[in-house]
Amino acid sequence: SPQKGSIFGTVGAIVTCPLEVLKTRLQSSGLTLRPVFQVQLGTVSGTGVIRPGTVTPGLLQVLRSILEKEGPRSLFRGLGPNLVGVAPSRAIYFAAYSKSKEIFNGLLVPNSGAVHMSSAGVAAFVTNSLMNPVWMVKTRMQLEKKARGEKKMNALQCARYVYKTEGIRGFYRGLTASYAGISETMICFLIYETLKKELAESQLTSRNGEQKGASDFLSLMLAAAFSKGCASCIAYPHEVIRTRLREEGSKYKYFFQTGRLIAVEEGYAAFYRGLIPQLIRQIPNTAIVLSTYELIVHLLGDK
Repeated sequence: SPQKGSIFGTVGAIVTCPLEVLKTRLQSSGLTLRPVFQVQLGTVSGTGVIRPGTVTPGLLQVLRSILEKEGPRSLFRGLGPNLVGVAPSRAIYFAAYSKSKEIFNGLLVPNSGAVHMSSAGVAAFVTNSLMNPVWMVKTRMQLEKKARGEKKMNALQCARYVYKTEGIRGFYRGLTASYAGISETMICFLIYETLKKELAESQLTSRNGEQKGASDFLSLMLAAAFSKGCASCIAYPHEVIRTRLREEGSKYKYFFQTGRLIAVEEGYAAFYRGLIPQLIRQIPNTAIVLSTYELIVHLLGDK
C-alpha cells in the first residue's frame, strides 16, 4: 500500500542519510585534498622530477573528519527535506508512471520493455522538475560545514537564504544534471529486462512448467542489483556535476561547462568521487523494490 511504501521510504531515508551526506561531501569541490609530491622518472637525463599532486581522502577519512570537527549530528544534515520529499516524490513518480504507461501502451507494443522504459523516463522527468527545490535545499544543508557548537541552518532558513541570494532560479540549480541522470533509470531498465528474459529462458529449459520457486526471486533480485550497479557506474558523473552546480556562489554554471572544468582541473577520476557510498545506498534498495514488484505481479497472476 502507499502508506507502507512511505513508511519504508522514511525508514530508508533515515538509515541511509549518513551515506548520502558522505557521498555529497566527496562529490563537492570543497573536499580537502591532501597535497603530495610525486617523483616522476623518465626525463632525458634519467633524473627524477618532483611534481606536486593531490590525493583524494577516502570515505573513512571524510567520516572521521565530520565526526571530529562537526559532530555526529552532521551526518544527518538534510534529513528534514529528505523526509518531506519522500512521500510526494514517490506519489508524483507513480502517478506520472501509470499515466504515461497508459499513453505509451496505446502507441507502442503494450507492456513491452520500451513502454516501461519510456514511462520510467517521463516519470523521472516530471518528478525531478517538481522536486528539485527540495533536493537543492537538502544538498546545500549537507554541504554546510560548521564546527561543533556553531549554529547550523535548518531547512527553512536554508531555503530563505537561497531565495534571498539567488531568487527562484536558485532552487532549480542542478536540474539539467538531474535530467541527464534519467539515463540511469533507462540503462537500469534495459539491463534488467534483458537479464530477466535470459533468466526466464534458462528456467524454461531447465524445468518444464514447474512453479516459480524462491531461487527464481533470488536470481531476479541479483539481476536487479547488477542492473542498478551497472547503471549507477555508467551514469554516475551526472551526480558529481549536479552537486557542483548546487554549491553556493560556485564557478560552476552549466552542465557541460561544469563537466569540462572538473575534467581539466581534477582529472576524470573526480567524476567518480563518492561512488562507493552511492552503491551501498542504492543497490539493496533497487533490488528489494524490483523483486517485490515481480513478486506482486506473480502473486496477482499477471503473466
